[in-house]
Amino acid sequence: MRDVYVVGAGQTAFGSFPDRGYRELFAEAFQAARDDVDHGIQPEDVDEAVVGTLGVGGRQIGLPGPAVTEHVGLHNTPCSRIENACAAGGSAVRAGVQAIRSGFADVVLAGGFEVMTDTSDDATKYWLGVSGETEWERLAGTTFAGVYAQMASAYLAAYDATREDLARVAVKNHRNGAANPKAHLDFACSLEDAVDAPAVAEPLNLYHCCPTSDGAAVALLAGEDVVAEYTDERVRVAGVGAASDHVGLAQRDSYTGISASRVAAETAYDRASVGVEELDLAEVHDCFAIAELLAYEDLGFCERGDAARLLREGVTDPGGDLPVNTSGGLKAKGHPIGATGIGQVVEVVEQLTGQAGDRQLEDPAVGLTHNVGGSGGAAVVHVFEEEGKVR
Repeated sequence: MRDVYVVGAGQTAFGSFPDRGYRELFAEAFQAARDDVDHGIQPEDVDEAVVGTLGVGGRQIGLPGPAVTEHVGLHNTPCSRIENACAAGGSAVRAGVQAIRSGFADVVLAGGFEVMTDTSDDATKYWLGVSGETEWERLAGTTFAGVYAQMASAYLAAYDATREDLARVAVKNHRNGAANPKAHLDFACSLEDAVDAPAVAEPLNLYHCCPTSDGAAVALLAGEDVVAEYTDERVRVAGVGAASDHVGLAQRDSYTGISASRVAAETAYDRASVGVEELDLAEVHDCFAIAELLAYEDLGFCERGDAARLLREGVTDPGGDLPVNTSGGLKAKGHPIGATGIGQVVEVVEQLTGQAGDRQLEDPAVGLTHNVGGSGGAAVVHVFEEEGKVR
């Protein structure tokens, strides 16, 4: 099968934009991705489009993909919509890779969008809750904060981790987000701020939870036989992995790990012929602070129960051995559901190609993205490699 490359990637700022519609946001992200293509790209070059969105607010439940792709000039281009909860964006990238590897397309647009800030609190809870287990979680009144609070409680009881360690996730990611002009929460916070914030669902407080955001992101993918037409700086999709699990917590064997993340990561590492020790950065799905700790272990960054040590020792800081969420993560950059997984790709591509500005790491060669749906019902992991760099 052909290798696949990211030839352009771009996104809007993530935040609250009451005067902007989803088509407008998508068009901005598409143009940003086009501007990122070294030798230029035209809408007619795109053979296929895959768009991820949950459809928060119900504004265009049927055919949201063509609603945005036709708006940016992809007339008659085949377009599919993927809804895989918060993993919709990562799933769109995976589907684009599959289309190119199979020979059905040479160039694919993988995009995502969401508008989440124009609904009431109750409506937003409903739209977030539809990605949880309907009968035994959502209809029983459990929120996503409540579900992740159960996971956090189990983790803190089982391992040498504290609420202060949850706060350390927030401090790190807010510090990173403060250097990101596209971040929703673009300010730093102190450890005291993050520890003393108002409770949301014990043991999680306000600083342990990501915001709901508006935004869009687009990645343009090309096969190995046409990539030279578009760019000389090749970021290869080295490995892709995906998996699913029980949607609800009650059916799972453990609350202190997400097996879909573990299986997806193992698959991606194997297909990329990459070990964890070769990663230079990672963007992980930190919808809640506990989710980042679980990701460290599920993705193999450390042994079970050892995630807090990575934070305490600065391993996942920008100057550490494995920087995590240099963008600010979902916690600070924001979480427009359909765009989130592709926004992660944008950050990794910018880092690998030296375009990350004040967040730029020192010459990274291999990066990972990790996108989770719901509380772990789905997970997608991608490994990206800047060709020509020594790893």
